[in-house]
Order: sequence, then C-alpha cells, then structure tokens
Amino acid sequence: MAEMTHPAAPPNLPALVKAAFERARANGDLEYYPTQVAILSLNSIPFKLRFSPALALKPKASKPQEPHGKAFNPFENPSPAMLIADLPPSHRLVLNKFAIVPEHFILVTKEVKPQAHILERDDVAATFACVQAYRAEGQELFAFFNSGPHSGASQPHRHLQLLPVERMKDGLGQVGNGNQWSILADRLAESERALPFRVFTARAHSAMTVEEQHGAYLELYRCAVRAVFPDRDVSTEGEAAISYNFAMTSSSMVLCPRTAEGATLRDRAGEKTGVVSLNGTVLAGTALVKNQTEWDALRRDPDALMDVLKEIGVSP
Repeated sequence: MAEMTHPAAPPNLPALVKAAFERARANGDLEYYPTQVAILSLNSIPFKLRFSPALALKPKASKPQEPHGKAFNPFENPSPAMLIADLPPSHRLVLNKFAIVPEHFILVTKEVKPQAHILERDDVAATFACVQAYRAEGQELFAFFNSGPHSGASQPHRHLQLLPVERMKDGLGQVGNGNQWSILADRLAESERALPFRVFTARAHSAMTVEEQHGAYLELYRCAVRAVFPDRDVSTEGEAAISYNFAMTSSSMVLCPRTAEGATLRDRAGEKTGVVSLNGTVLAGTALVKNQTEWDALRRDPDALMDVLKEIGVSP
C-alpha cells in the first residue's frame, strides 16, 4: 500500500514569503496598512495594541449579483500575484491581500472546505510544516485559526493565517516598553497566566509525527467543547460544536473556546466608547482598533481591554 503524502513546506519559505510580499506590494496587488502600536499591561501580561484607521476603509467583499449567486471566494482560484507556493497534495500558500503585519500569509485548502469544520490531519500537518520551515531558518511563525461565528472568522473557505513573529514586532522599537512583548501562546504553554478566559495548551516539538500533531489539536478541541458543554459527547469530525481560536508556534499549541467575537468598550464613567472585536491574534497577546476614540480609551485605561477579554470566552 502506498504511503500517504502529507504537505511539506519549501525549505526557503521565509525568503519566498518576503519576496512575494515585496513584489505584490510594489505592483499594487495587495494593501498594506501601517499601524501605530502601544503595549498595555493586563495583569502583568504585556498586550500589544495596534491602531490602523486606514483599515476601517478596507473595501467590503462584493456580494453576488443574483439572489442565489455564489459569493466571491478569493481562495478558490487565487491570483498568480498572490500565490506563494503549492503544498501538495492538498494546500497552497497565498498572501493576505489586506495586511497590517508585513509578510502576513495564508494557508488555504485547494478543495473548498468549510472553515466551521474541525481541522483535518493535513490542515494541521501543513501548518506545522510552515512553522518548522521558519524555525529551521532561525525565525518564528505564529499561526492561527478562527472557526465559528464568535471567533473573528471572515471567510468560509478553510484557511489558517500565518504571521512572521519578527514582523509582528515592527514598531515596538519606538515604544518604551516594547521589548517586554512576546507571543502569549508560548508563555501560556509554560505556565498559566492571569487571563480572564479559559485556554487549553499543549507542547509542540519538531519531532512530532503527523498523527501526534493532529491528536494534540483534537485533544485541545475536546477539552474546549467540554468547557462549553460539559455533558455533550464530542465528535472530532465535521462541523465544530463551538466557536474557537487555535494557535500554533514551534513550541506550543493553544485553543480558546469563544462565546463572543468582541464586546462594548466603556470608559470609567460607563459610557460606550466603541466595540472591540478579537480573532485568533488574541492568543499572541495582540488586539487591533480602527478608530481614534478606542485607541485613546484603551491607552488611557488598559483595564477596559481586560473587561472586553472577560466577555469573549469561558470564565476560568
């Protein structure tokens, strides 16, 4: 019986991503939105806040012209200008068309598969291969997956997002306490910190087999479902029973059950100042706002962000 082929990442992946990003940006094939950055201290956890007013002007996805027409799917037949590499047999890598972190790229399934379904073995294997390809070059990659209506998911075609950690640090050199920030997922795997929502963690290492990688993810998923629905039988195939974010680095896997995409931001007087929405980058210890009022309010009162975090998941 022939051995199954699992996705493998090109050994020069960091250079391929960098070249593709620079080429696409120079040619106007993608939009890069520069940000301002600040570090907030939440229960001694350094949390990175980015502000991108231009992102609020990002064009909305076009809706189908016909009543039952098919919505545009940017991942089904990606433009050659956005393609980084094929990962046979099942995946490909494309650039994120709307980036606030340089070299932000995306792992997509070649076959159209649902974002709301549980990740399959090759989804996890392909992600793991990309993370290890960066690690082999002395670099780190933060990968995350948004699944379900409360997770920050925006595209129904299955995809995971990948961010070079060094590019996530862009701008921190100009911030007084910028060197305090590092990927939250890795600190969670080392020891539980004072987060106001539950997360489930597992160690990752370069020698893991494909079965061990997927098995670790499935066990985190089972734990998360039981945290939301203690008495439910947990299926590990098909549509997920909960909304959640999953993150992977070279040393950790983290899964966070989600009960809300975001929450209302209020000032000390209890007045509404905006709404903060969070996706899987919350597991990196980062959040994004798009208007000046929210940016000013959170820098003035970091506890307001902690109040938002209390509402997005399952209480510890």
